[in-house]
Amino acid sequence: MALKIIDHGSKEYQQMVKLREDVLRKPLGLGFAPGELEGEKDNMLIAAFEDETILGCCMLVEENPQIVRLRQMAVLNDLQGKGIGRAIMNFAENLARDRGYKTLSMHARKNAIGFYEKMGYKVASDPFTEVTLPHVVMEKKLR
Repeated sequence: MALKIIDHGSKEYQQMVKLREDVLRKPLGLGFAPGELEGEKDNMLIAAFEDETILGCCMLVEENPQIVRLRQMAVLNDLQGKGIGRAIMNFAENLARDRGYKTLSMHARKNAIGFYEKMGYKVASDPFTEVTLPHVVMEKKLR
C-alpha cells in the first residue's frame, strides 16, 4: 500500500471524489454541491493506493496556523477494519506535525468515535448533527 499526497484535479483526485461519494455521501442520499470540490484545491489531499486502486483517503484543512482539521476520511467499505484507516491517520498526523501544526481536529461521526479514541483522539464537544448524522468534535495534540 502506498500513501501519498495527491493533486487536486488529477486522475487520483477523481478516484478520491468517487470513493468519498460512494462511502460518505450516497448512503445518505447526498452528493457534492456545485463548487464544493473547487474549494478543496488548497487542502492537503491524502490517499492510500494499492497499484492504481484507491483504498482510502482524507484531507487536511488549515483552521489556523496551530490547528488543522481532518475531513472526508473514507475507506472502501469491504476493507474497513484492515488497518488502512490507521495508516492514513498516521500519515496525516505526521504531515500535519511536519508542517508545524500543534492540534489535529475533526468532526467525527458518532459511529467512528471508538476508532479515533484508539488513535488517541478525545471528544471535545457535545454531539451535533451534520450531514443528517450525529457528530462530535474530536482532537489530538500533535507532539
